[in-house]
Amino acid sequence: MSDAYPPFKLGKPRYDQSTFDGRLRHFFDVIDPRTLFTSKEELQRSIKLLDDFAKNRLPPNVTNKELWEAQKIKQAIIHPDTGEKVFMPFRMSGFVPFGSPMVVGLLLPNQTIASTIFWQWINQSHNACVNYANRNATSPTPISRFLLGYAGAVTTAVSIAVGLNVLIQKANKFNPATKLLIQRFVPFPAVACASTCNLLLMRNSELSTGIEVQDHNGNVIGKSKVAAEKALMETAVTRMFLPAPILVIPPVIMSVLEKTVLFKKYPRINLPIHAAVVTICFGLALPVAIAIFPQYSKISTSHLEPEIQKLTNETTLIYNKGL
Repeated sequence: MSDAYPPFKLGKPRYDQSTFDGRLRHFFDVIDPRTLFTSKEELQRSIKLLDDFAKNRLPPNVTNKELWEAQKIKQAIIHPDTGEKVFMPFRMSGFVPFGSPMVVGLLLPNQTIASTIFWQWINQSHNACVNYANRNATSPTPISRFLLGYAGAVTTAVSIAVGLNVLIQKANKFNPATKLLIQRFVPFPAVACASTCNLLLMRNSELSTGIEVQDHNGNVIGKSKVAAEKALMETAVTRMFLPAPILVIPPVIMSVLEKTVLFKKYPRINLPIHAAVVTICFGLALPVAIAIFPQYSKISTSHLEPEIQKLTNETTLIYNKGL
């Protein structure tokens, strides 16, 4: 068996999650848009293959490659807690293809206040639906918490974007070309702040109740507020970093391309080239941002609450920071 397909482990990632490279390769698998085209028959075949593996009923000719591919397909489509299909536009594998048109809209030049509000609203609506569709459903969470996060994210995004645009328009020291260039970067602070606001509003209860910490055998030791603070901080950094390559690099590239003879001669190619640049940046930035921190991170037991330290002899414990 080649190194590309190690021995299959049910429910475990194919790549080493202790390294950035392993996490990056794992999340490229998670967002692979090819799984969106999986047929009903192929999905059922993948589910059956994994069930047979769990029950030790596999035919002798099944390869590790087939098992890893089956798990990739099932995890891309089926919610792990509810066992139901995730609506296609809200799957992680659909985040780039369905989200890219909204990012293109955010970065369109010469935005009016109305268009700014519309694109910020539609983008945050999509983000909220993705968050809800991929939520941890092991315990019931009131819909009011998701609505609170959604309202906070939309309000933050629209307020920052509109406010910055108004300030730029009133700044007399900038010439029209400079104003247009600066306006192209307005979506970044708006989206970054909105994503962080959404995270804090939706997961603030973790700071008061704590999150589970486990030993290296998977046994839950208790709930820690210290681990919750660390998890939220790491996730907030991810949310702040993610929009940067998507909303900063395309404006830079487009501002250079628009000065070329080709773009001046054929202005109609602006939108398709813009869409292609955004999609490429989105597809590369998403797995990089998510892979910055391990989803399952270690924390020194000595840094945790005294009551948890008394319950274990382990020097480090593990927590799930979420995505």
